[in-house]
Amino acid sequence: MNKTLKLTFAALALAAAFNAQAETHAVIETNMGNISDGFMIQGGGFTPDLAQKATDKAVINEADNGLKNTVGTIAMARTGDPNSATSQFFINTADNTFLNFKNKTPQGYGYAVFGKVTSGMDVVRQISKTPTETRGFHQNVPIKPIIIKRITVTQ
Repeated sequence: MNKTLKLTFAALALAAAFNAQAETHAVIETNMGNISDGFMIQGGGFTPDLAQKATDKAVINEADNGLKNTVGTIAMARTGDPNSATSQFFINTADNTFLNFKNKTPQGYGYAVFGKVTSGMDVVRQISKTPTETRGFHQNVPIKPIIIKRITVTQ
C-alpha cells in the first residue's frame, strides 16, 4: 500500500541537505525505524533489517532559526553532538517544546525544524499507531517495516 506525504521546506541549509539526499536516493529503502505515538516518527538512517546506511557529512544545527517542534513539523535527528545530523529525520506528532532551541550549549541547542507536512498528516498518524518492538538496542521499531520507497523533490 502506498501512502503519500507532502512537505514544505524552509529555506535553510538543512532543507537543502535533505533535498540533496532525496535527489540522490540516500534515504530510499530506509525504515521508519523509531515510532513513538504521541511524540514522533523517525526514519532515514537504517535499512529494514536495521543496518545503518552510509551518510553524507553532518550539517550545522540550525535549531536557532525560530521554527518550533510542533505537530506536523519535520526536523533533523542527531546524536548528543548538536552538529551531528546527517540523514535521519523525524516528524513531530505532538508539540514537543522540549526539543526547541534554548541556547547554544549541547544541552540547550535543540533539534532543527526545517519543514512541515502540508498534506498527509493522516498517514503520519497512521504510522504513529503502528505496533512496535525492541530489536537489539533499537527501540520502538515497527514490527512490520515501514519503508520509504520514494521521495520526490518538486520546486
